[in-house]
Amino acid sequence: MVSLIGTLARVLKEPVGSPRHHANGMPELPEVESVRRQLRPRLVGRRVVAATAHPQARMGPLEPAVGRVVGEVARRGKYLLIDLDGTHELVVNLGMTGSLRLRGQDGWQPDAYVRATLTLDDGELDFRDVRRFGRLAVVTAGDHASIPMLAQLGPEPLSAEFDVAVFAARLARTRMAVKPFLLAQRAVAGVGNIYADEALWAARINPKARRVGRERAARLHGAIRAVLAEAIEREGTTFRDYQMVNGQPGGFGDALAVYGRAGRACRRCAQPLRKIEVGGRGTTYCPSCQRR
Repeated sequence: MVSLIGTLARVLKEPVGSPRHHANGMPELPEVESVRRQLRPRLVGRRVVAATAHPQARMGPLEPAVGRVVGEVARRGKYLLIDLDGTHELVVNLGMTGSLRLRGQDGWQPDAYVRATLTLDDGELDFRDVRRFGRLAVVTAGDHASIPMLAQLGPEPLSAEFDVAVFAARLARTRMAVKPFLLAQRAVAGVGNIYADEALWAARINPKARRVGRERAARLHGAIRAVLAEAIEREGTTFRDYQMVNGQPGGFGDALAVYGRAGRACRRCAQPLRKIEVGGRGTTYCPSCQRR
């Protein structure tokens, strides 16, 4: 049991400061939610008849999935949780470049970047990953202790559990700058580099700010919800690698206010946007609109 927990921790955790935490355009909550919505109607009720992984892909154990039926496709933060008979879950972390594709649908055929395949009773589900940071593993249902980041996630931002008073209180207690605070995943789940920049711009808060009072915390809380809801509606943001199950890119790129727009005019005040580093992450903001 100890060795299994250690293996799952290595293959599924996302330690802050790792190479994939410094990637641009890594799938965040809206991208993973868009994948979930497309995947769910195609997987629920299907039986897994075989599971294989590329020998060099550092996957967790997939064999426990064999013989089980998909009951639901859920999401927690940036993770997909695929229920198997109510007793197990297939946990999917897309990493930087991972995508799930159904063979033969929308013209998809496997290529050299397929790292794992689940054979279903009506087809094959391929996990494609160019950079090999994505991970799959089957765990006992609800037992996320072996996956540190998943076990420690904060509330879902679009749920009732994301309480504004609790969020403001946590912001008041922290010594971290506000952007790393958001990225740490403890106060709110699923917000990464893209949507942290966008929400902070919408709330007019400097990403380096260390004092965020209740009024501004409430603005940020609302901005997080609004930005993520719109991004989900547009099926996420694609810069290079992110694709949905149908192979199409996300459509939120045209709506981005700051991320990826350094040097261009702020959509609110027309001043040039600036890119800096905050907590080891590239950060774009407006020095005029987001002074404090």
